[in-house]
Amino acid sequence: MAVNEWINGYLEAILDAGAKLREQTLPHFSSSSSSKAPFDDELDGEGKDKAAYSPTKYFVEEVVSRFDDTDLHKTWVKVVATRNSQERNNRLENLCWRIWHLSRKKKQIKWEDARQLAKRRLEREQGSKEVAEDLSELSEGEKEKEKEKEKEKENHKNNNNSTDSNVVNGSFARINSDTKIWSEGEEEEEEGKRKKLYVVLISLHGLVRGENMELGRDSDTGGQVKYVVELARALAATKGIYRVDLLTRQISSPDVDWTYGEPVEMLTRPSDFDPSRDGSGDDDGCGAYIIRLPCGPRDRYIPKESLWPYIPEFVDRALAHITNVARSLADQPIATDDGAAKPVWPYVIHGHYADAAEVAARLASTLNVPMVMTGHSLGRNKLDQLLKLGRLTKDDINSTYKIMRRIEAEETGVDAAEMVVTSTHQEIEEQWGLYDGFDLRLERKMRVRRRRGVSCLGRYMPRMVVIPPGMDFSYVNTQDLIEGDGDLQTLISSDRAQMTKRHLPPIWSEIMRFFTNPHKPMILALSRPDPKKNVWALLKAYGESRRLRELANLTLILGNRDDIEEMSGSSATVLTTVLKLIDRYDLYGQVAYPKHHKQLDVPHIYRLAAKTKGVFVNPALVEPFGLTLIEAAAYGLPVVATKNGGPVDIIKQALNNGLLVDPHDPAAISDALLKLLADKSLWLDARRHGLRNIHRFSWPHHCRHYLSHVARHCRPPSSTLAFPPRLPPSDADDEPLSDSLRDLSIRLASTDGSDFKHTNGGADVTATILDALRRHRGHAVASNAAALRFSPGRRQLHLVIAADCYDGDGRLLIDDFKSVVEQVMSMGGPNGSTGYVLSSGSTISEVVDALRCCHVDPREFDALICSSGAEVCYPWRDLDADVTYGSHVEFRWPAEHVRSAVPRLAMLDGAEEDDLALDDVASSAHCYAYSVKPGAKVRKIDAIRQRLRMRGFRCNLVYTRACTRLNVVPLFASRPYALRYLSIQWGMDLSKVIVFVGEKGDTDHERLLPGLHKTVILQALVAHGSEKLLRDVDSYKMEEVVPLDAQNILLLHKDRKVSDVLNAM
Repeated sequence: MAVNEWINGYLEAILDAGAKLREQTLPHFSSSSSSKAPFDDELDGEGKDKAAYSPTKYFVEEVVSRFDDTDLHKTWVKVVATRNSQERNNRLENLCWRIWHLSRKKKQIKWEDARQLAKRRLEREQGSKEVAEDLSELSEGEKEKEKEKEKEKENHKNNNNSTDSNVVNGSFARINSDTKIWSEGEEEEEEGKRKKLYVVLISLHGLVRGENMELGRDSDTGGQVKYVVELARALAATKGIYRVDLLTRQISSPDVDWTYGEPVEMLTRPSDFDPSRDGSGDDDGCGAYIIRLPCGPRDRYIPKESLWPYIPEFVDRALAHITNVARSLADQPIATDDGAAKPVWPYVIHGHYADAAEVAARLASTLNVPMVMTGHSLGRNKLDQLLKLGRLTKDDINSTYKIMRRIEAEETGVDAAEMVVTSTHQEIEEQWGLYDGFDLRLERKMRVRRRRGVSCLGRYMPRMVVIPPGMDFSYVNTQDLIEGDGDLQTLISSDRAQMTKRHLPPIWSEIMRFFTNPHKPMILALSRPDPKKNVWALLKAYGESRRLRELANLTLILGNRDDIEEMSGSSATVLTTVLKLIDRYDLYGQVAYPKHHKQLDVPHIYRLAAKTKGVFVNPALVEPFGLTLIEAAAYGLPVVATKNGGPVDIIKQALNNGLLVDPHDPAAISDALLKLLADKSLWLDARRHGLRNIHRFSWPHHCRHYLSHVARHCRPPSSTLAFPPRLPPSDADDEPLSDSLRDLSIRLASTDGSDFKHTNGGADVTATILDALRRHRGHAVASNAAALRFSPGRRQLHLVIAADCYDGDGRLLIDDFKSVVEQVMSMGGPNGSTGYVLSSGSTISEVVDALRCCHVDPREFDALICSSGAEVCYPWRDLDADVTYGSHVEFRWPAEHVRSAVPRLAMLDGAEEDDLALDDVASSAHCYAYSVKPGAKVRKIDAIRQRLRMRGFRCNLVYTRACTRLNVVPLFASRPYALRYLSIQWGMDLSKVIVFVGEKGDTDHERLLPGLHKTVILQALVAHGSEKLLRDVDSYKMEEVVPLDAQNILLLHKDRKVSDVLNAM
């Protein structure tokens, strides 16, 4: 019954709080509305603006989280049994029912989430087990190396400096890194000058500018903005780096400052680091820039949760910018024998946060350059935390935070990344370990095999490296550290005139006024008022230790406040509990808790604690990194910190300036504080170690390690892209292709071996040359250089046919296909000013046969994108897959290793063996095609991709031909990527491209719609698509991929003709 009495007390408190809230916020309600429970108002959101802190909500959460629903039911029974005519009992009964159902619903949600989590964990374990079994067998070469290694161990039993890691008892020893630090020699600088190393950083959301950063203006403009800006500056100042671009979104909104609408902002110049480098020399470098690119509506600020559908447009604009920079940084205007400029592609593309990681992945896949990502804050970790709170369902979380879209972007980043930068080892093990695409144990096992020169059987895991964020220590006054506590003596002295003369920081007086004895050392805690920061445990440790209270004062800097009741629920709860604990332990005169402080006051607070020979403490339950620990060390403060999370790396492995404690043990916290405060030699050693090692968290040190890891773990840029030759400018920008070929004298061999020559032949020359190019396959002009000289990019317009016209059985509908081809080709301008590209999930031979059935010559097309983007061919040259494009998409292609895994992972339980079978005819070197039997029990694309990721396979998957075929292609192969590849290869302007699609299509249909190009959706053209096998209902939605308000996406009514499109656009 005691439990019931507690519940009754809470329910009575809810009624009292609700009645008070009703009197304050709803005075106009009539007495007839009093039957509505006050909790109804809380659930409906009434009075939210006037009372940010809701005691009703607090009491309800206490009841729901602390008591079992059976106790609530007993309370309800008791209320019913003692019911009388009073309104209060009726309301109490109603309240019991509502909270009971809320509690049961919360339990049901937790049970469902736990079930799904267990299922996913089982799938991950199964995938990990399969990979471990596949990689467990040693090759013959590996066995020989093992024998040599055993022999070497016998000869060197006492040598513990082996650079290889060995698997011992099923666990992995730490793999020692022989990474060479970037600045150990001058060769990096010389290489940077010679290669003109170009680094691209991407931070898409928030308000980004170099000066007067508005940190904290909203949730998107925080520490990440400061981090990326300082990183760009620091990289530009590093020897060997020629140029750094920080790409972000351009915002021209009246709600923000005009500077966020400026396209370019210079962050640094070479002369900022070295006055002798004025930028005039070839080797001086270019400095660092913020490049703002428009995407989505330019006239409004868009939060990060709503930016997802505009990412393709940002990618296209970033692609154009990088291409222009690569051209301008070219070593020579004409660098190759065929007249094509040699571009300087980025040394690395680095995406920050999930949205920028997806941008970086798309850019890296198109350019075939290395990609690095930093998560900053991870979606899966946030999802788990929100689910544990139990206040929102998974659907509510997804609709509010677009969390599933964010998680998929992070998985995409892991797929494409060569390296993932983290702040701590805890982030790797406990946060990235939640993702399908990363398994720490498998990554280490694959790393061992690569070091031994043994194949990983087509599997890949990105390398996770710990590089703590850099900090700017220029504001730390080293002279102040030497001067001692003279300022402190002035502060606590009675000579007010002397104090005024010294101009001491006002925050010092604000803190010292709390203390009865200000001469004591100060224990400093600085954090926001968050339950996770565990300030309660610190107060208990201080209040329950008489020795600690006698030895030191305690200062709590817990944000800013005016009225606790006006603060959010969690902050108000923390501060209220702090005040209660101070009162319980009678800590008045020993604890300072100022209401206000400025950001500029924080360095002075650290200085004050250091002058009192105090200690900084961080007792958080879990601390992801611990930036305040580094700030404290910079001012010579020893630290006591939680043993959970980042402080382990900071204190134990880097600074060695303090002690780690269990945050759940107040006695351990007080013992650690006493140990540092009472032992002056230990305090001085910790202070000395912190000041000596703090350089490890400086920006120069960060950049040197960052570039060293990039050089070691990332492949050098291997892009096969080259610019078309610089042709003489024409008299007019809109000169047709035939005019550009006039006055051309060219000699080609005819089919019978004789020579012919045309000079000044006008338009006839064009036809002759093109005919010769088409007929003479295998001639030297059929090389990649010939493709560049063909220069389709000089066309005024490109029309891309990507309509998937199939019936329910996966057969091509010839009449519909012929209709759309003829209508699109009828839009072409005269004299070759319009080019045509066909994009399909079918093979090259199937597409060619379809065109011939429509009586269309395939050579009329500039390119055919086939097998869902796995192959590109130039039919005017030949009908073979382009080898150069094949090598471009080869990255991480598991080839035959994935062929047998797909049917096993794609079929559901109970599926028949022939539901999914390899189609050898439709398969090729970069595409495994599987025929899907009608009614087959197969998984959706997202589910198959998840299982492949868990096993280390990185592939792109597309259901095509109305769900009758599954194409498995390389990670960097897709129809949208192939179009971007052609745009760079030919110098095409994507804004002069129109893509024609149906309302339905293959599972990559939605990826064809957004971007810088125009898209025309042909209504009622395609009746059978494959979208039903794309993703599950609890995943993200199509509107998070395609902007529904895009001006460049047009729906063409079935009664209108395609020829009307040009006028409409």
